[in-house]
Amino acid sequence: MTQNSPPLVLPPGLARAIATLQDKDLHRLDDTVTRLHTVNGRLWDTEDRVRGALLSATQVADCKREIDQLNAERNALAERADEVLGSLADAGRADAPLHTETLASVVDRLSVLTLRIWHSERAAARDELARRRVPALHGQREELCAALDALVSDVVAGRRRLPVPARFKLYGRDDAAPAEIKPSRHLRWVLAFGGLSECGKSTSAEFVQRTCGAQRLKIGFLLRQAAHREGLADPYALSARRQAELLLGELNRFADAHVDTRLFTIESVHDDASIAELKQLMGDTLQIVYLDVSFAVRVERSGTLAQAVAAKDEIKMSRGAHQVAALADHVIDNTGSIAALRARLRRIAAPPAATALRVATPYGLGLPAAIASATADFTDAVRAYGPGVRLAALTGSPGEGSWIAGWSDLDLLVIAEHETIGRVHEALKQYRTALGGAASLGPTLVTPGELTARRLTPRLAFVLHQLQQGSPVLHAAPDLELPTISRDDLAFAAVRELPQVILTMRRLRAHAGPTALRQLYKHLVLACRLLLREHNQWESGPDRILAEASRMPGLAALSVPSLAEIASAWRDGEAELVLKPVCAAVDQFLAWYAAQLAA
Repeated sequence: MTQNSPPLVLPPGLARAIATLQDKDLHRLDDTVTRLHTVNGRLWDTEDRVRGALLSATQVADCKREIDQLNAERNALAERADEVLGSLADAGRADAPLHTETLASVVDRLSVLTLRIWHSERAAARDELARRRVPALHGQREELCAALDALVSDVVAGRRRLPVPARFKLYGRDDAAPAEIKPSRHLRWVLAFGGLSECGKSTSAEFVQRTCGAQRLKIGFLLRQAAHREGLADPYALSARRQAELLLGELNRFADAHVDTRLFTIESVHDDASIAELKQLMGDTLQIVYLDVSFAVRVERSGTLAQAVAAKDEIKMSRGAHQVAALADHVIDNTGSIAALRARLRRIAAPPAATALRVATPYGLGLPAAIASATADFTDAVRAYGPGVRLAALTGSPGEGSWIAGWSDLDLLVIAEHETIGRVHEALKQYRTALGGAASLGPTLVTPGELTARRLTPRLAFVLHQLQQGSPVLHAAPDLELPTISRDDLAFAAVRELPQVILTMRRLRAHAGPTALRQLYKHLVLACRLLLREHNQWESGPDRILAEASRMPGLAALSVPSLAEIASAWRDGEAELVLKPVCAAVDQFLAWYAAQLAA
């Protein structure tokens, strides 16, 4: 709009009515009406350019094309304003007289009249006719504001009904299809969220963006971008197939510009015809997710009146939003807990996959005979439970072949259905009895659902990664599916886990005595391992990890006895001999870490 153009002031009755809207609807309406007024100002200026200076035929054509595009945007914004303003209506009076135009149409006329008054007042100093028009124009504005307030009052009270706001304008209509378009090789996975009002589309897309690193996009934005790129004024006037091609073209451009992005989300799917065409173009690369929530629950969650939600639903259903459910790859009943919703979303965004695991007997893990025998008996016991137990594995040092008697724990991972975990407890009790104190057993029990929903601690994520990289398991069901854990996942997990490791190490250091040696040393090694992961270094074995960490910028070499020396002193009851250098290394590391994070 021209600099110093007048603001659009809404009449008091309408202002009071929209003040009752939810904050998000109020912000959306304010933004839409402001943009509508701005577009009207640009239209006025462009039409003045056509009528004013002597222009070439090409310049006139360019101006006319711009006018068409601005008119298309004007109508789209008015429809969007009506989606919110329509929620003010009392839907209980189906027999109420129908008004001839929508509330946004009147607001649009008020915008144009405001601009006419402003331009007339500017021209009045040099144009007598314009000067005489100004009082009449102000009178027209007062009458229009009074009529709009009266209409708002009637609509809110149910004395008037509003027409369906769709305008079906055909500015810039061009159904000519381009050459066949296919998904870019960089466009690997797209989730399209659909559903009626207040069903959780935006919440779901935001969660997938935050937890899975998705690039979140709006369908309306993509279509407007495509229309601008191809000189089309109103993409919604095109056929469903053409809209789908425009959407895919924009998705391809985003994917090619963000080649490291594995996942995209688009929202909100309100048109069943165009999303069906997009699915045909993209195949399984596009996953349509429909969030199904009863009307009563959506009203309760929205915190607004039922008629407000119903008004939004009516607009969306007129475009086929409710029919998207029949096309969806995933229909989620979102009337339950947020935990259930997020579990479904994580499985859709990052589907689990069948994993080829290396199965080994306990006798091939370098364990003492008595421990290997007890482990074999436990493996036989859980295997006999059938499909309820999905996996059993000794992790950490047994899998890496560095287990040390008298020092190392037996870290055990069991994946089992919740109903079977009670029986696993009995098997663990027998396992501990058979070990007879020869080793300390540290079991981790987790359900398949927790894994596929990626409810993982950083430690568990690392264990799964190690198994997928070839660390042996004792037992695995043939159809086992596990979440794929990448090195990027582990690097991110390291950032989250390291603060807790540092805090624990400080607590252990504050009470450092011979009995704390083992825990203090292990936390030092773990902290160094996590830091190395952040630097994309993937070392294994405590001696190697500490040696590589000593090369971190600014960290002097950590002078720590070898693992064999520390383990031997621990077993022989001589922990005090190695405690001092371990404490010194911990102090050195903690001082360095604090300096790295200082302001």
